[in-house]
Amino acid sequence: MSLNQLLSEARKAVNEQRLLAPAGNNAFEFYLNVLEKDPGNQVASDALRETFPVGASVAEQAINQRDFNEAQRQIDLLAKADPANYTLTILRSKLDAQRKLQDREQQLASDKEKQTQLAAQKAAADKAEAERQASEAQQKAVAEQQQKAAQARLAQQQQSEAARQPSSTSAAPATAAATSSAATHGPVLIRNVSPRYPVTAVRANQEGWVEVSFTITPDGNVDNVQVVDAEPRHVFDRAAVEAVSRWKYQPATQDGSPIASQDKRRIVFKLN
Repeated sequence: MSLNQLLSEARKAVNEQRLLAPAGNNAFEFYLNVLEKDPGNQVASDALRETFPVGASVAEQAINQRDFNEAQRQIDLLAKADPANYTLTILRSKLDAQRKLQDREQQLASDKEKQTQLAAQKAAADKAEAERQASEAQQKAVAEQQQKAAQARLAQQQQSEAARQPSSTSAAPATAAATSSAATHGPVLIRNVSPRYPVTAVRANQEGWVEVSFTITPDGNVDNVQVVDAEPRHVFDRAAVEAVSRWKYQPATQDGSPIASQDKRRIVFKLN
């Protein structure tokens, strides 16, 4: 465009308050183009000097609105018009401060989001642990009921065997038979300790089982617990071995004397 056309477009942009924006169609760029063609053009120089404070306010608004790229473009445009103006230093400092503030706010928001995620993970782990403890308590209660039922069945069986003895048999032989029956029997579980559900398995939502063999000592303790088979392998083995090792038995007897015996059990791990 010619000088007259550029000046005309510049005046029009000023009237429409397009001092620094949009890019390529604003008063400052038109006046700067005039000065490129005619460096001594007084009209363009005066217009840029007079509108500089308003243009600085426009750039400050862009900073406050956090439109940092646009603010930088406008500051650079103002610097072409008056590079030594101290207002530019203020604008640049404010732009830098606002950018740092935004970075801090974004970092704080990121940290808060991470804390929220960690809290959610902890809540999930706590819930899983509470469910595990509830399951352990339930399994213990079931084991106690099974133990009581087994003892009741054993007592009933002994009573039935005693009742089937012939009535003509003398008291002494009957007593001897009852003593012999009671003197030889297999081991009876009297304390069942439920296994702890591994936290890693809870988080992975894993279920499975472990089959173990072990020795019941004459004093009723469990010894030499060995993993025979497991599914999946090496996930629940340790928990199963630790639990079974704490079981307590009424030991097997032979002729009235406690003896060592062998047993095999499958420990099932199941999430509720």
